[in-house]
Amino acid sequence: MTRLRTILAGNLKAYRNEMGLSQLKLASLVDTAPNYIAMIEAEKRFPSDTMLEKIAAALRREPCELFAITPIQKQWQETLLAELAEFISSKL
Repeated sequence: MTRLRTILAGNLKAYRNEMGLSQLKLASLVDTAPNYIAMIEAEKRFPSDTMLEKIAAALRREPCELFAITPIQKQWQETLLAELAEFISSKL
């Protein structure tokens, strides 16, 4: 998977959850199938520019925000790296 897909998937899910939207509700708002939203979040599909704009509008975000490294992701990355370092140290 590409880094862009990973960032988009994480941000989409985080912003959707932040707004209390299910995949079904978001799909309804952007006129697509719920499994399409699920596939974007699973990094299996990458939306068109038109769909990105619809998703961003439904999430009350600018399209570029869907690709920003958010504090949520930064915290997740730091936690993951710390756990990985701890695991590696325990094996040495």
